[in-house]
Formats: sequence, structure tokens, C-alpha cells
Amino acid sequence: MTTSTDISRRFWNQPQKAGEEFAREQTFIDDIIQKAHIERLLLENIADIKTVFDGGAGCGRFSILLAKHGLHVTHFDISEGMIEQAKALAQKEGVVENMTFVCGALEDLSAFGDNQFDMAMSFDAPISYTYPNQEAVIGNLARIASKQLVVSVYSRLGWVYQFDPAQKVNYILDPKTRNPFARWQLTHAVRQRKEHKPDMAAVREFFRTGLMEALEETAADYDKGGAPWPVSYTFLPEELVSILERAGAEQIRLAGPGALSRSIPGEVLGNIMRDERLKREFLDVCYWYDSQPACAGMGKDNLVAIVRLRKE
Repeated sequence: MTTSTDISRRFWNQPQKAGEEFAREQTFIDDIIQKAHIERLLLENIADIKTVFDGGAGCGRFSILLAKHGLHVTHFDISEGMIEQAKALAQKEGVVENMTFVCGALEDLSAFGDNQFDMAMSFDAPISYTYPNQEAVIGNLARIASKQLVVSVYSRLGWVYQFDPAQKVNYILDPKTRNPFARWQLTHAVRQRKEHKPDMAAVREFFRTGLMEALEETAADYDKGGAPWPVSYTFLPEELVSILERAGAEQIRLAGPGALSRSIPGEVLGNIMRDERLKREFLDVCYWYDSQPACAGMGKDNLVAIVRLRKE
């Protein structure tokens, strides 16, 4: 029987995936905003942290950041290609001795002991790809952390592509980019927008289930030899809070990176991001705005939670 782990492993181990993921911050403004938010959140909350587990660490955007601040980080990912890219970057940054690299799936953290790390973290929604095991995965991340848990998952309220298939166009940093997905958005998706009529039955079903893809269809594609996008589960803010509380959360803060940017035309976002002074000031304002409780579910794609854990 096909599992979420099978689908994720094949998808994320495609040869081009490491390069695509590494280039996202150079291509898309929403990625810049989200990653700047998480970086600042982490650096404000590591005073008592020495050891970190980064689950779904990708090419090392945050594992290497924390290693550069003297923390020892276990970089854990399902993609061997991304791990190799992260190792090369860690070597270049001179922090490879502060890192341990492990290839594995978030659904199985049995190799790690209770309270083994001061902090566990998982960003850019790898937890959402573990459906139907997402709550168990969050529980295990909390189990292996003694002090703090920081995660980002897909946001159900923020994920509204059903209404605008070309909404990513607003966030393309350089309209002349050769990035294949960005080029597709600028051509095909923009053309689709002119005739797009949302399927309201599908919209209601999405808000009811939180699923962006049908498990049966995705599994069937996989079984035929395809490499489909993993089944993705989106969370409501109150749902995530309840899961975290059951996992032992004592304090929970939510944020919605990208909430402010939704109200800004793409041309203006581009002007801001191409001016280094304006960019720094804008990212400061985004961090404050997107951290407001009212914005938690309305981030561009992700819902972020930082948690202090209650340990007996």
C-alpha cells in the first residue's frame, strides 16, 4: 500500500529538486518574506538552546544558520540530494563540524530519544506532507525536544489558489527570470486567470477536509511510476493549537508570514525588494504585522508556531 513516505521520498529525490529549492529565495518574494520571518523568530529564541533537530531541513537554510551561531544541529531530510547540497554549503560556511546529517522520513523518528534535543524545528510544511500522520509527527517532534518546538505548516485559510491560479505572479522577484515554474506562472497561469471560474464545490470540500490533493489519485499516479506532489494537509489555527497542547505545549505563539504582502500589488513588492534599504525596513514591518494574532491563519501559505514545552 502506497504511503505518504513513499510519495514524498520519490518526489523530493528527483534530481532537480535540490537546485529548485535552493533557488526559491532568489526567485520568489513570498519565500524571502517567510524565511526572513522564521530566521528572526529563531534568533530571538535561542538564548538557552544548544542542540537542535531540524526535520525536513532541505538545503540547510535554517540548520546552517543555527550552526553558524554555535548550536549543534541534526539536519534531517528525506532527500539525499538536498542533504548533499546542505553538506557542501555547511563545508563552505565552515560549520560542518557543528552538524550531523541524517536521511530519513518525519513519520519515523524512533531513532531519537525523549528530550534528546533542546529544540526541534520543521519549516516550509514538511509536516503537512505526512498526512494522515501529521498529528503523530508533531507529537514526536515535541517528544524529542526538551524546551522548544518551532514549526511551519500549510495554512488552510491562507491557501486560496482555487480563486487565483496566478497569484504567485505577484511574488516573482525578476519578471525576466528563467526559473521554469516562474515562467509557467507568467505565461500559462496568467492566461488561465482570464477565464478562470472557481469550482465552488471543490472549494468547500477543501475547506472541509484541508486536503489539497486526493490521496487515492496521488497514490494511483505514484503506483504508475509518477512522481506526484505529496498529499498536502492544511491546518486551521485553532486545530494546530489543539494538537500542540496535546503534545505538551505550555506557551504557543502563532504567526502568518506573508499576511501583509497579500494587500500589496506585485509591482510595488518588486520595487521594495529591489531597494536594499526599503527591503530591510519592509521585512521589519512584515515581521511585526504578520506576528499579530489576527494574522495567524492568513499568511501567504504557511502558519508558523513557536512553542515552549511542558516537561514533567
